[in-house]
Amino acid sequence: MKKVFSGVQPTGNIHIGNYLGALRQFVELQEEMECTYCIVDMHSITVPQDPKELRRNILDVAALYLAVGLDPEKSIVFIQSDVPAHAELAWVLMCNTYTGELNRMTQFKEKSREKESAPAGLFTYPVLMAADILLYDSDIVPVGHDQKQHLELTRDIAIRINNKYGKTFVVPEERNMEVGARIMALDDPTSKMSKSAENAHSRISLLDTPDKIKKTIMKSTTDSDGIIRFDIEKKPGVSNLLSIYSAFSGMKIKDIEKKYEGCGYGAFKNDLVAVTCDAIAPIQKNFNEIRHSSELPEILQKGSEKAASRAEITMKRVREKFGLGMAR
Repeated sequence: MKKVFSGVQPTGNIHIGNYLGALRQFVELQEEMECTYCIVDMHSITVPQDPKELRRNILDVAALYLAVGLDPEKSIVFIQSDVPAHAELAWVLMCNTYTGELNRMTQFKEKSREKESAPAGLFTYPVLMAADILLYDSDIVPVGHDQKQHLELTRDIAIRINNKYGKTFVVPEERNMEVGARIMALDDPTSKMSKSAENAHSRISLLDTPDKIKKTIMKSTTDSDGIIRFDIEKKPGVSNLLSIYSAFSGMKIKDIEKKYEGCGYGAFKNDLVAVTCDAIAPIQKNFNEIRHSSELPEILQKGSEKAASRAEITMKRVREKFGLGMAR
């Protein structure tokens, strides 16, 4: 079977954009491919983190992985830092990556803008991401628009090493997220929904209460013409709400438009609150059952053991190609 790898940072609650754009597809992929899903905690420390909060977030994300439907019998679910091979391979790859390539990474430019100096880890972040992917001989990597440049770098590094040292890595292909899965911020529909946005009402997190969801949706940005119509260019706010409604209800956008023809935004938003809460409720129920159970650490422990075993196969090959360590 084809091998899939992806990871999510444990930096706050996963929001509906993460779920609709990625996690829901992760669940579908595990039915047809060999999937490895990681909580990439090492990536999260490129910016300051409170250790206690980070550990709590790691377990929250792991529980949400399982709550949305990832099956540890079908997919490997583990914490990145529990497998030291990620850091070991990242160093090898760093020695085969050029500063010019990293200087071109737009995410680094954005995150380091207006800073006199930035952490070196923020600069080399894409190389650790490359290690994550190449470590598991990944054929396919589901990516959003903001990670495409990093995957291209991963491919370039893998091809460069293969050409120099012989076949060492599988060169991964990207799998684009489904059209319409890009959920935008509710307060600014021209920006992607983000966990790090200052305004808590810019997003809906999977663990939000019904009251919080209602307040966020009712405050969401629309426009002044009162017509419920999908038009990303002219009506980005309404189009974003229609995308969320369609994704959670299963209704086609044209049918939603017809249903609310002649209605104002108030009725539409009220119904969207109900649709969203109904969709999220089973996930929250699963999360609350899993989060503090003895099952969660056991699943993560078994996942890290499986991941480490597979990673060691790759690292043995890498050490041999590069002449590292004692010959075995």
